[in-house]
Amino acid sequence: MPNKNQSHSAVNVNDVHSALNLTQVSKIVEVNNLAQLASTLAAAKNNNKKIAISAGRHAMGGQQFAEDAVLLDMRGMDKVLNFDRELGIVTVEAGIQWPALIDYLEAAQKDSLHQWAIRQKQTGADDLSIGGCLSANVHGRGLQMRPFIDDVESFSLLDAQGSLQHCSRDSNRHLFRLVIGGYGMFGVITKVSLRLTKRQKMRRDVSVITLDNLMPAFQQRIDSGYAYGDFQFSIDPASPDFLQRGVFSCYCPVSDTSSIREEHALSDEQWQQLLVLAHVDKSRAFDCYAQHYMASSGQIYWSDRLQQTTYLDGYHKQIDGLLGHRGSEMIGELYVPRAELPAFMRDAAQDFRQHGVDLIYGTVRLIEADTESFLPWARQDYACVIFNLHTEHTESGIAATGATFRRLIDLAIKRDGSFYLTYGRFATIEQIRHCYPNFENFLAYKHRFDPELLFQSTWFQHHAAMFSAHLEQAA
Repeated sequence: MPNKNQSHSAVNVNDVHSALNLTQVSKIVEVNNLAQLASTLAAAKNNNKKIAISAGRHAMGGQQFAEDAVLLDMRGMDKVLNFDRELGIVTVEAGIQWPALIDYLEAAQKDSLHQWAIRQKQTGADDLSIGGCLSANVHGRGLQMRPFIDDVESFSLLDAQGSLQHCSRDSNRHLFRLVIGGYGMFGVITKVSLRLTKRQKMRRDVSVITLDNLMPAFQQRIDSGYAYGDFQFSIDPASPDFLQRGVFSCYCPVSDTSSIREEHALSDEQWQQLLVLAHVDKSRAFDCYAQHYMASSGQIYWSDRLQQTTYLDGYHKQIDGLLGHRGSEMIGELYVPRAELPAFMRDAAQDFRQHGVDLIYGTVRLIEADTESFLPWARQDYACVIFNLHTEHTESGIAATGATFRRLIDLAIKRDGSFYLTYGRFATIEQIRHCYPNFENFLAYKHRFDPELLFQSTWFQHHAAMFSAHLEQAA
C-alpha cells in the first residue's frame, strides 16, 4: 500500500478478483483521519467532482469505483478506537480489515480467561474492510445467523452535507437501515461498533454426503449445537455427482481445555494446485479437496481463526497461461427456501450442462431472515448457493456469464428465491423488482439524502440508468 496522505492524479483502478471493473478515476486520496476526509469531500464538491469509496477492492459489481471520481482509499483509517470488555463491543475505524481486527482482539485478551471474538465475516478472502462489509451486508458460515446487520451496534456516517451522523437502532434508524447494504451511496462510514461473541474452541467434523441429505444433516448439526458449517459441492458436469455430492464441514464448540490442532492446513502452493485442477481436471480437484478436508476432521480451531481463509493474489496468471486466454472467476449467490434446494440444484445442473457453463467452485450455506435492512437480500430463512464461474475476458465470455446468472436468478425466483446484488450487474429490471421490491424507493432515498449525487459508483449509475429508462418508456 502506498504511503498515507498521498494523492495520485488520473489513474486506472480495478477490482482484485474478477478484474472486470477497469475504471479511470480522477485521483486517489488515501484517507487516514476524519478531518482529512471532511476536507476531501468539501474540495470535491467545490470542484464539481464526485466521490467513490474503496478499501479492499474485492467487490465485483462496480460499487467502489466511478469514472472521473475522486476515489477515497479508506485503508488508512484502520485504528481500534474502543474495546468494551463488559458488553463485548469493539469500535473500529471503517477501513480496518479482518486480519488486523482479529489479531488485535487476540493480543488484547491473551491473559484473559474469558475472551471475545468476531461473530462472523465473509468467506473467500480476509482483506476486506469492516466498512465495506457493512455496505454489502455480508454474511459468513453461521448455521443460525442473520446477515451482518445483526452484528452492528452502531456506526458513524459522514454524509453528503459534510455532517457526521451517528446511526443505530435508536438514532437515525432510517439511515441505519439504508446504509447497511446501501453500497456506499449515502456517505462515508467512518467508524463501526461491532457486537462480539464468546471466543470458543471448535472441532471440525467432516463427511461427504449427497445434496438430498444436506438439509436434514444441517438440522441435525444445529440441534447438536454446531455453530458454523457449509457444503462444498462437486463441480464436474461429466460426473453423475455434479452439484449433488459434496464435502460437509461443520464446527462444534468443545472444552476450553482442548488443544488447538491444525496439522493439515494447505500451503499456498497446494491451494494454487487445487485452483489449477478446478480449471483443467474438475473431478480430481474435488477428490483432492475432499481428501484434504476428511484428513482435517477432528481438528480444533479458535472460532474466529476458523473463519479466516487463504486468498492468493494473482492466482489466475498461471491458469491463464495454461488455458491460453485471459480470464477470472465471477461469483454469483442465489437464495432459495431450504426445502427447494435439491430441485433448484437439479435445475442448475441441467442448465450448466446444456450451456457448457464452466463452474470452478461452489458451496451451500444457511442464512436466517434479515428483518432490519432497507434492501434485505435474505427475505426469509434461505439456503445460500454460491457459484464461481470461469469467465473469459472477451465480450462473448462476459456475456455468457451474465446470461448464466440471469438464468440462475430466474430458477431461484421460480422457487420463491432471490439473489445477491453485490456480485455483477447482470440482473434485469424485472428480476431486481421481484427480489428487491424496495429498490425504486432506495433510489428515491438516494436522491433525498444526496441530492447532488456526490457519492457515485458504476453500480449506482448502471441501476439508476436502468430504472430511469424504464420510467421514461412508461411515460
